Amino acid sequence: MCGIVGYVGPHPALGFLLEGLHRLEYRGYDSAGVALLDGGRIDVRRKTGRVSQVEELCRLDPPVGTTGIGHTRWATHGVPSDINAHPHTGGDGEVVLVHNGVIENYTSLRSQLISQGYTFHSATDTEVVAHLVAAQLKREIKLGGKASDPQTCLRAVETAVSQLKGTFGLAVLFRDAPGLLIAARLGSPLVIGVGKDEFFLASDASPLVGHTERVVYLKDHEIAVITAKDFEIVHRETGSQTPDVRILEQTSQDTELGEFEHYMLKEIFEQPQTVENALRGRLDEEEATARFGGLNLDPQMLRGIDRIILTACGTSWHAGLVGEYLIEEFARIPVEVEYASELRYRNPPLSDRTMIFAITQSGETADTLAAMRECKRKGHPTLAICNVVGSSIAREADGGIYLHAGPEIGVASTKAFTAQVTVLTLLALFLGRMRHLSYPAGKRIIGHLQAMPDNLRQALKCNEAVKKLAEKYYQAETFLYLGRLYNFPVALEGALKLKEISYIHAEGYPAAEMKHGPIALVDEETPSVFVVPKCNIYPKVISNMEEIKARRGPIIAIACDGDDKVAELADDVIYVPDVDEYLQPLVTAIPLQLLAYHVAKLRGCNVDRPRNLAKSVTVE
Repeated sequence: MCGIVGYVGPHPALGFLLEGLHRLEYRGYDSAGVALLDGGRIDVRRKTGRVSQVEELCRLDPPVGTTGIGHTRWATHGVPSDINAHPHTGGDGEVVLVHNGVIENYTSLRSQLISQGYTFHSATDTEVVAHLVAAQLKREIKLGGKASDPQTCLRAVETAVSQLKGTFGLAVLFRDAPGLLIAARLGSPLVIGVGKDEFFLASDASPLVGHTERVVYLKDHEIAVITAKDFEIVHRETGSQTPDVRILEQTSQDTELGEFEHYMLKEIFEQPQTVENALRGRLDEEEATARFGGLNLDPQMLRGIDRIILTACGTSWHAGLVGEYLIEEFARIPVEVEYASELRYRNPPLSDRTMIFAITQSGETADTLAAMRECKRKGHPTLAICNVVGSSIAREADGGIYLHAGPEIGVASTKAFTAQVTVLTLLALFLGRMRHLSYPAGKRIIGHLQAMPDNLRQALKCNEAVKKLAEKYYQAETFLYLGRLYNFPVALEGALKLKEISYIHAEGYPAAEMKHGPIALVDEETPSVFVVPKCNIYPKVISNMEEIKARRGPIIAIACDGDDKVAELADDVIYVPDVDEYLQPLVTAIPLQLLAYHVAKLRGCNVDRPRNLAKSVTVE
């Protein structure tokens, strides 16, 4: 949930650390800090609030050094405060480190360390790790090791992390070992950037863009020993590892705002391109099917699958609900959509013909990763739909499908949702053509998919109309979002977007469920947003709208171009292109994303950095 950066090399480290923290701020932004090592002295600067406040501290009195670490925090243990901000020092200042993750046994470790004479100043679990590394370093020195020896420091970290229960990504500096940075990972991502006589470290690849094109993704139970000249990776069980150096495909343009005021708005408007990217090379017109290069399952095995579990969290879970409808409709395979946080602790009866798909933007979501691992442990094929190359889920899955959506910086997911729905549509087509879907039906679906980028461009033209709608309703305290069939998950997603960035209470329901309780919430101050494009049960949704209208509830409708009937009932209508029912989530999601954006902006909320949230949820 937090962002980590580090640098070892010939150049002053501060510039990279601050730039990297700005790029990682979407991972956490309640406090930030840096630590630089210079001439046997560790200089720590940390502050509650945004990275810019730490930057101001450093501007007034710049810390110097060519080795450093930095951190931007999303609080798990201890309230946001200067004293709880990272980096944290251990012992008498001989160790300083930053940490992403949760140490589950920190209370017992803290008690042990206090009994040994260590003093704690913060309420964090991280300070426990700092003192624990310092204690192990002292032990190694007593056994004959030198404080300046990288191998002594490595042994101290190895022994310390072996006592930790939970998850961690660690970056550690040692006062008496100049030019040394040690990184350790279990459950929380870390990426090493390989430069010329310099190395970079980060929680994800975004800070490395423009500095190096060569990266190494640390795996669980690996520790990296990094100096300006070289680095070594050691696995806890198997010893020294040969680094798997990969080429970083991300560019600086992917993380720049360009003409847009916020990343969320930029990413909303990128959706025609991201859907096009998700489709590129995957449509087989000759066979009227989709094709994938990374499923790693032979056709016979795929034909034998009689049940699919889609597991995810948040927005990805909503995409999974759309996928359930798609796969059952096209392929006639039973599908269940499970919250990953629940699936990881349940023991559902799964046959050997059950296939698991983990859906995730980051590929690091802790619950989704744990659920996938549990299913894999029991022998089920585990595949991933993921956006981030080299992420934990992408590496550990038996196979999968990349979204190719590019970096998503805004905390509230937008383009990842439509990319996931696109990929799930392709998957439904692929499985359907292996089973019951006819050739003409497959050709028709391909034609509809090929038209989707242009339909999305058309849908985005509603932006100004949505902006005026937001001006009318932004002071409402509760919204209801309602849809049927393929558009029920869109209603859930629209409500989530509004909650995430505007802090307005919002609930999503199947429209027909209103009369079973939620209709009690309807009054003249509570807008109901109906997602009501033309569909097989369109008259039923119109009837649900009549029920709200009879109780004087304001109605906002998302409807197909030219739908005059909806206009007679609704107080306000936003029109989207008329597409086939199974593809409607792609176009109906857009005005709901824009509505959340404009409402949040009018309420003065931080659109890209909503309170209490972080982009990549790498803790339980």
